[in-house]
Amino acid sequence: MQRRKTKTVKVGNIYIGSEHPVSIQSMLNSDNSDIGAVLCQTQKLVDAGCEIVRLAVINDKSIECIKELKKNFSVPIVADIQFNHIHALKSIEAGVDKVRINPGNIGDDKNVRSVVDAAKSAHVPIRIGVNTGSILPQIREKYNGVCAEALVSEAMRHVKILEDNNFDDIIISLKASDVPLMIESYRKIAAICNYPLHLGVTEAGTSYDGLVKSSVGIGALLSDGIGDTIRVSLTADPVEEIHAAKSILSALNLKKGSAKLVSCPTCARCSIDLIKIANEVSERLKNVKKDIKVAVMGCVVNGPGEAKDADIGITGAGGEGVIFKGEKVIARVPENEIVNALFKEIEEL
Repeated sequence: MQRRKTKTVKVGNIYIGSEHPVSIQSMLNSDNSDIGAVLCQTQKLVDAGCEIVRLAVINDKSIECIKELKKNFSVPIVADIQFNHIHALKSIEAGVDKVRINPGNIGDDKNVRSVVDAAKSAHVPIRIGVNTGSILPQIREKYNGVCAEALVSEAMRHVKILEDNNFDDIIISLKASDVPLMIESYRKIAAICNYPLHLGVTEAGTSYDGLVKSSVGIGALLSDGIGDTIRVSLTADPVEEIHAAKSILSALNLKKGSAKLVSCPTCARCSIDLIKIANEVSERLKNVKKDIKVAVMGCVVNGPGEAKDADIGITGAGGEGVIFKGEKVIARVPENEIVNALFKEIEEL
């Protein structure tokens, strides 16, 4: 796919834009008054593959969290600001790597300009985060309600404020819980500016529903070459967001250093406990940082023949487990040993 050309924006030690890999981010949900919990959750996110960590700044305890995060991690930290521009100013002073503001909720243009001036002095980029709830009433009225044109107009209104203040370290997000609206909005803004875009379906839902909606929305845009950083918003442990984001990028061949699983659907020919084995392999592959394709097949019909393009695979064969590379069988082991035997072979790849 051909990536949409954008400018590059530096966020801490990460570069966001079309000349760089699509980055994965998530948001902490631990109690900001418990700095130990914040640090622990951040470590879990980083271990899972999170490349940018966002923190909701709600009080002065949040500012202390930013300071501690900057002391303990090299991963970029983003301050998520709602309603209070003073929190943005304090976050920048504390050393945050990016500020996300929801323009409709931060007050008048004077407040926005004060944040811009501080960000400019500290070389901190700003993400303009517009969603369906932050569109000005007069813009909603102009476009007869919430629509893609209204979201784009609201975003570009705030882009102009930043540009008028000679600030262009900008990333834009246009989030909606309605997937077609989200897709249309991003496509429209992608056609009229060259700023990097942060993709996400907001309030997407629980682990299953949220993953489906995010895969459709984010995946459709990425396949068009649109999008430079993503967050999969789930009502779940934030670590699940990272695994979901990695799966989306991997499915589009946009994620290096991640294993890809292929497994066949079950049928009466299946000769092993395929569902159990496939789930176990999938879970263990989350910790494998290799560009490999692993196949889990249920029988010899769907074994080496259909999965010969995999780097390595397993299949059932009359109560046994067979490990194969390409179309060549390299080992036969009891079914209860097949997963451990597979991962021993993966370690040697």
